[in-house]
Amino acid sequence: MTAHRDRLDAVSVSSENAAAESVTNTVHAERTIPEATVARLALYLRALTGLAEHGTATVSSESLATAAGVNSAKLRKDLSYLGSYGVRGVGYDVALLTEQMRSTLGLNENRAVALIGLGHLGKALAGYTGFATRGFRISALIDTDPELVGTTLREIAVQHVDLLEQIVRSENIAIAVIAVPSSVAQEVCDRLVAAGVTSILNFAPTVLAVPDHVDVRKVDLAAELQILSFHDNRKSARSDAQAGPLSAALGTRPGGGTGLASSTMGATGLGSKAMSDTAIGSTA
Repeated sequence: MTAHRDRLDAVSVSSENAAAESVTNTVHAERTIPEATVARLALYLRALTGLAEHGTATVSSESLATAAGVNSAKLRKDLSYLGSYGVRGVGYDVALLTEQMRSTLGLNENRAVALIGLGHLGKALAGYTGFATRGFRISALIDTDPELVGTTLREIAVQHVDLLEQIVRSENIAIAVIAVPSSVAQEVCDRLVAAGVTSILNFAPTVLAVPDHVDVRKVDLAAELQILSFHDNRKSARSDAQAGPLSAALGTRPGGGTGLASSTMGATGLGSKAMSDTAIGSTA
């Protein structure tokens, strides 16, 4: 009996150690995936979803990288964090890799999302059908406009912001999307955090202050346009700089003509005059 009990204790300890090691490895894996890689996983998942819809069973790293808009070396390094290395000469199994991506990104279950703010942008977000196909469910629409509250949008009732905390609890909200004016964004954020929301997507043009345990992703469309404007301005400057030496070589003048052309015309004129003089001489 004693030996049997010892064996049971040993099995129990072994199981506990294995479970603890599994948890440790999981936490370690989560901590060692860089933020930049996590951002690209969403791109890979979108590309894989498109491949699956077209009936593709396997994909090479080069093809997947092209579809995602990254280089293949970076893709292979990113996928190595998931323990997925593919098969030489065959590539990656699309279905298996998709499942790995979804599991890593926490998309094995539909996450309830609350959208606060139904202005032009908010309404556009509420009407976007792509959320459902990517593991997210718009469960609550919230605003203060009396003309909107009580109406339905895509079969979801618009509720007043006064009920925010109650909605978060009743709908089990996992992620909140803030699309309100910057003047009230922090207040809405504070109420969401107090209600237990720890993941926020912020479309308001302001920086939100949150506790360390809360994750905030900011989407600033105007800032993105400004960045594009910067790059466009640099391209224009490079184009002008490259055109400068050529213009100098051709002798471009402010009037638009070139010294080369003028010289040629001048030479032609002198030639014509000489010919005229010769003709006159001949006549004489």
